[in-house]
Amino acid sequence: MEELITKHSEVKNKFNYELHNTFHLKESTFLSRPISLRLWSSFFVILPIFVQAPWVRLEPISALCFTFVILLGAFVLNQKESNKWFIVSSLLFGVSGSWLGGCLFWGWLSPFPILHIPVEAVVLPLALIGLGTNWKIGSSFYISSLLGTAVTDITIFLIGIMDQWREVITADSETAPQILQKTSENLIQTKSLSIIVFVALILWFISKEIFDSATINTTSGKALLVSSYVIQTTLIVDGIFIFLAILQPTLSGLV
Repeated sequence: MEELITKHSEVKNKFNYELHNTFHLKESTFLSRPISLRLWSSFFVILPIFVQAPWVRLEPISALCFTFVILLGAFVLNQKESNKWFIVSSLLFGVSGSWLGGCLFWGWLSPFPILHIPVEAVVLPLALIGLGTNWKIGSSFYISSLLGTAVTDITIFLIGIMDQWREVITADSETAPQILQKTSENLIQTKSLSIIVFVALILWFISKEIFDSATINTTSGKALLVSSYVIQTTLIVDGIFIFLAILQPTLSGLV
């Protein structure tokens, strides 16, 4: 009888152990699938464009303060007992850096395009340090976003419309459309289109090389995947804005 009870207890413990491991596996892989990682990364790239941009123009102080809400969300998710939401919390830390830089520049310094990258890079030292910690996913997101922004600015400079940036920002509602029309005409020049295509191909190649060297099974691999997804999403978004700038100048990203 005692042997039967012991055997029953062992079977029960084994079942509970396997059930716990199965639940933990599902929990730990909730955001570890490539498609989930791509969706979250892309979402956080697009969010500032369609939410932060109009917000910071209307209420720069409140938009800036929202940085702390993002940080609070990252902190709360990180405090949970499991690691189910760790990737999201890490991404939020990276998003908070991009959000902070974007608010500082577009809220008060937008007429000075030369300051765009230095201001956006306000937390770059912390991000570089973060690459050597468990927060490398968020750091990769921020650094890749910054890279995309820098390449976009360099491209704008190379095709000769950087000066029009300041003119559009400081122009009134009657003058701005004329400047944007001129910008659109510059974009469809052979030289401009060649530069845009060349830069896009380089970025796409870089993102592909990063993607091919990444794996979903490690934190470092996930960080590389995030970098690849961020660069790809930035390319797609920039492409859409360039298309709109040519088709309908008033919808240009310079507005």
